[in-house]
Amino acid sequence: MIPYGRQDISQADIDAVVETLQSDFLTQGPAVERFEKALTDYCGAAFGVAANSATSALHIACLALGLGPGDLLWTSPITFVASANCGLYCGADVDFVDIDPETFNLSPVALERKLEAAHAAGRLPKVIVPVHMTGQSCDMAAIAALARRYGVRVIEDASHAIGGRYRDAPIGNCAFSDITVFSFHPVKIVTTAEGGAAMTNDPALAERMRLFRSHGVTRDERLMTRPADGPWYYQQIELGYNYRMTDLQAALGVSQMNRVDDYVARRHAIADRYDALLSGLPVKPPLRRTDGRSALHLYVIRLAAETLAAPGHRAVFEGLRARGVGVNLHYIPVHTQPYYEARGFAPGDFPEAEAYYAAAISLPMFPTLGEADQVRVVDALKEALAV
Repeated sequence: MIPYGRQDISQADIDAVVETLQSDFLTQGPAVERFEKALTDYCGAAFGVAANSATSALHIACLALGLGPGDLLWTSPITFVASANCGLYCGADVDFVDIDPETFNLSPVALERKLEAAHAAGRLPKVIVPVHMTGQSCDMAAIAALARRYGVRVIEDASHAIGGRYRDAPIGNCAFSDITVFSFHPVKIVTTAEGGAAMTNDPALAERMRLFRSHGVTRDERLMTRPADGPWYYQQIELGYNYRMTDLQAALGVSQMNRVDDYVARRHAIADRYDALLSGLPVKPPLRRTDGRSALHLYVIRLAAETLAAPGHRAVFEGLRARGVGVNLHYIPVHTQPYYEARGFAPGDFPEAEAYYAAAISLPMFPTLGEADQVRVVDALKEALAV
């Protein structure tokens, strides 16, 4: 079975982890700081706060921005559930903004309409979480302009997008947001096995995210309510969490960051080949915007209307898997999940997201995918399409 995604682990990665295993620190040591520096050096943000997952990073980002009960977070319905759940973890309410059908990203046009209505109703969101779906940046300049107009904070969910660029600058530099979050899950662009990070240019936000990452505990006397009793002293000044990244994960991440540009270049070569192989088939390849460079975490095709009628979306998907191609579907619209339906959402609320879901299939995309396997993928697709 050709998987839809796969990590690439080199001998240098293995050596880096082994070196850390043989060091004095397996966690809370210097490798985490080295990884955070690798991220800030690459992205151009002032601060990086590593965490044990992107979900944790989203949570501490929301907490740092003061999201809480009575507040509202908006995000895209086409994302993994974590992009919405992070608001619920803080006691806030969650709503969604429909997608642009060409890019699969949160639509600035839909966002503007919804913000106008929310302003009139006196119920604006406190935080917007645009998701860089498949690794392609949202139109962050437009989103940031709207956020400034209405006094809304912005967290970029760039879980798919490290190595991507927007307006000739690295995604993660936070030029158009308060905080940007990355994921380092094994199928992402670079991996720490499990892990995430939150990038920001605001020192106060970085300080708060570090506090929430580790139990709300500090050894920094500047933050304490009274003088320290001695060099052993610490204080808990917030209700925090154990969201720390280990040094083993960070060591892997430092090594992987040495290849991030190579990984993205390889993904673009694979995407270019897919574009050529799929020419003439009743599918629509993903749009790549001209104002940026996608990290191409995913290569998502959409089936044409005639294919959806027959043989049908499910039949094509199952036909590919039956032929040894491990396709996937990213994502089921969050508002149609039973948990969110119980909170008042219903099918039909976000029609563009639902139309996307009815036609989308993620083809295998990872840097070690060979040309012969790409041909096999497309041949299997032709058979499943019965063309």
